[in-house]
Amino acid sequence: MGDPREPPEGVPEGGSGNEDEYRSVVFDESFVRAARIQELSARERLSGAFGRATRPRVRLGPLGTVPRQALALLLVVLLAFGAAVYFGVSSPKGLPARPEGSQLTVSLVALSPASAVRPVADPASPFAALPTGYGDGTLGLNTPAAAATEHFSRVEVSKALDTVQRYLVASSLAPAALVQGATADVRAFVTPGEQAQFDSSTAQPVDDRHHALTGWVVRFDPARVALASGVVKVVGAMRVDEADSGTLQVTTDHTFVYALKPAGAPAAAPVTLESVRRQLTFEFDRVDLAQAQLRLVDSVLQAGPQSCASSMAGFLQPVLADPQGGAGAPAVPPSPVDPGDHGHPAWQVCGVLAGS
Repeated sequence: MGDPREPPEGVPEGGSGNEDEYRSVVFDESFVRAARIQELSARERLSGAFGRATRPRVRLGPLGTVPRQALALLLVVLLAFGAAVYFGVSSPKGLPARPEGSQLTVSLVALSPASAVRPVADPASPFAALPTGYGDGTLGLNTPAAAATEHFSRVEVSKALDTVQRYLVASSLAPAALVQGATADVRAFVTPGEQAQFDSSTAQPVDDRHHALTGWVVRFDPARVALASGVVKVVGAMRVDEADSGTLQVTTDHTFVYALKPAGAPAAAPVTLESVRRQLTFEFDRVDLAQAQLRLVDSVLQAGPQSCASSMAGFLQPVLADPQGGAGAPAVPPSPVDPGDHGHPAWQVCGVLAGS
């Protein structure tokens, strides 16, 4: 029987037979003709009689064929990216950080009397000697009409001015704050980021440019001072600006004149006029406007007649006229300043009160 590896018609002439080392890879013409080629019929191709040996693939249009594992990984990545974008935009953590800490800077200036303090001529009409221009209470605040700025609407500016006016009433005109020691109504206007500073100033006031309570509110020691009149005279103005595109700024500059007498004194007791100038800078972002709160960032206060020797951080310390109706309390001239004495803050300032 012939070698099964030989062609059907035998080994061609000149061949090397079974000893040819290349006969397993070289096919002659008779071998090729004898090869059986089978082609599937149309019915067989449609019926899928001969299954494909490859794994199923998912086709994504122009991207070509992608395995299922790769498609699943792609979907996971897309979901993770979408979640990151969503929470980065919608979460409160994506908002700019609100200002916190000791934002308010306070400068206190005592105005010492140039001579003995004398009482007003008529206690029943204590403000008769004031120049024209002073108004009663809120009338003297001169709150301007609201107008839109570049980045804030007229309604937003109106909210800021209204909040500032109500703050000035609570901190400069209300008897509860002036002579009763109340601070809650003033604190209600302060943003959460400044409330810790306000509370520290209330608990332990100190003239360190950040924790003087009189930078927030005009107040007199109720153990020493009482109001001789329920009216407070005011003159001044407000200005609206923008600190930046997201911050509205309101600057106020007012002088308040109070009629004071010693605590517990009768109605006919001598009356002293105390003048307090407050120059304040407020800032608002849109959250502050929506909550009707404000950030007081700068406060300059001048008060007189005031003793330069007394601290103004917790209470203003007015020099009152002599209760006996005499020549009045002695003048307290400004104390000499020793620049080598580091026991006193360098920013402590004392001036001389002009006029009577």
